[in-house]
Amino acid sequence: MGVGRQVVAGDSVPIEDHGVIGDLRTVALIGNEGTIDWLCYPHFDSPSIFASLLDPKKGGHWSIRPEKDGVLRKQFYWPDTNVLVTRFYTAEGVGELVDFMPMERKGTKQVREVIRRVRVVRGELSFEMECFPGFNYARDVHQTRLIDGGAAFESRTLQMTLSSSVKLERAERGVTARFKLKENQSAVFSLREGMRESCEDLVHDHESAESLFRDTVDYWRHWLSSCQYTGRWRETVQRSALALKLMTFEPTGAIVAAPTCSLPESPGGSRNWDYRFCWLRDAAFTVYAFLRIGFKKEAAAFMRWVEARCAEHGDGPLPLMFSLDGSPVPQEEELTHLEGYGGAKPVRIGNAAADQLQLDIYGELMDSVYLSNKYAAPISYDFWKHLRRLVDWVCEHWNQPDEGIWEIRGGRRHFVYSKLMCWVALDRAIRLADKRSFPADRARWLATRDAIFEDIMAQGWSEKRGSFIQAYGKDTLDAANLLMPLVFFLSPVDPRMLSMLDHLRQPPSQGGLASDGLVYRYDVEATLDGIPGSEGTFNLCSFWLVEAMTRAHSARPDLLEEARLMFERMLGYANHVGLYAEQTGMGGESLGNFPQALTHLSLISAAYNLDRTLGRKD
Repeated sequence: MGVGRQVVAGDSVPIEDHGVIGDLRTVALIGNEGTIDWLCYPHFDSPSIFASLLDPKKGGHWSIRPEKDGVLRKQFYWPDTNVLVTRFYTAEGVGELVDFMPMERKGTKQVREVIRRVRVVRGELSFEMECFPGFNYARDVHQTRLIDGGAAFESRTLQMTLSSSVKLERAERGVTARFKLKENQSAVFSLREGMRESCEDLVHDHESAESLFRDTVDYWRHWLSSCQYTGRWRETVQRSALALKLMTFEPTGAIVAAPTCSLPESPGGSRNWDYRFCWLRDAAFTVYAFLRIGFKKEAAAFMRWVEARCAEHGDGPLPLMFSLDGSPVPQEEELTHLEGYGGAKPVRIGNAAADQLQLDIYGELMDSVYLSNKYAAPISYDFWKHLRRLVDWVCEHWNQPDEGIWEIRGGRRHFVYSKLMCWVALDRAIRLADKRSFPADRARWLATRDAIFEDIMAQGWSEKRGSFIQAYGKDTLDAANLLMPLVFFLSPVDPRMLSMLDHLRQPPSQGGLASDGLVYRYDVEATLDGIPGSEGTFNLCSFWLVEAMTRAHSARPDLLEEARLMFERMLGYANHVGLYAEQTGMGGESLGNFPQALTHLSLISAAYNLDRTLGRKD
């Protein structure tokens, strides 16, 4: 449980002071003071209804809080679920706000709604509620009507209904309410799509809300029961699994990189991107994490989604990201009317990186297909034909420069990581063809795979730096190269890998990328990535370093205990409910979109391998 600090009115609630609820179609971010300040509806990538996270004045919010000032707050998840509890402590009593989105029960179709149930468990408390929507990223005006049992909000593109037995009052931006509850009394608010002349039949009483709460708790506990991980840090691994599941779009099997947009990578900076889409890379890594701990259905669902994308694809490079339904990602657009989180501008929706060439996606894709075929379900011959066409394309284009995994906007280069993952694409394709006896141009694939290996060793290694480098002809380090032993390109105890580990673990002032175990993905100033500003340490890379050190322990026993210390140090940078953003700032604050799939999947992988290695050692 985390203790919330007092939030000044008009300020954005810090990224790290949020919990997340969802229904496998969208999520809501809820600050530890009781405000929903981010919700896109009906889907992850739909326009926002509440976006005060990006602009406290205009964005729209839905708050429920005690009227009294100086309240002590704690926020936590109901154990083994994605049901969020915010508790308020005062001298007069204790209140509790329970937030969740009901999940579909087997054999029934559950109505989609956001339920907020507030109750007093001790004493007596007065509360205030504000529901001020800001439709379409606060660009569309809306009409508010009080109706029997609640209120209706109507905009040009979306209508929502708020139901409650509490009397609502109309305000300029929506509705408000003030109410008092005694011990064991509760009030329930529900927001759902649609326009009604009356919503009296939609009002939840204590019993119906309790039934939905119990059903939702049961859903998440039943899902989590499939987790096969029983090692150290089990609750942390399970929380990461629950977070990854929330980022799964159940209708298609797509997995979003993060459910938010334009949360900055540096305070007040311009590195602000929209992550509410399905990156092949991120989703493929997520499949690996799910398979590691026993969630085969999620892996199979994503494979079906990938197969559909490959079947639709014609000639040319495969798009590196898609909308949730498989359509192209919207063009990048700047929302100049929003102030941005902490004043960070511009606020962006859509993503121009969708048009980049990122050759590494083929390696991550083929690795996930190989693992899914091995541990989840065998792929079909038709899927193989589509994959074979992609692998042949890699044979022809692997030696081109590209924008790379970090999506630089400063021009294409020959990134070592991109070459590495092209090698992975060929290697896994060969293994899969042999495993399933699929027809393939094996001679060409083998020759290309070996040529890529020799190329990386000749041009991707710097004798001067004693390390693999970011790009050919550029001696800058890149934490992405930590994946070399993880994808079996090199032995984790190869002298070159051990040398790179030693150099990368140095602080930036000495040419490395590590700061007390937290790892920068690269040197921003030396890379010239085409984007102004700085950034924090990259949580994904910190967990990659833990795993690379873990695997190298047979040659360097000292690295295993150091890896464990680093891993447990990183656990201390999770927020109060165990969630991570993309990056960690200089003051330990969360930076970038939140929660971040890459961070949580790399935590799972690092925990799995570190626990297994420690077990063998014990």
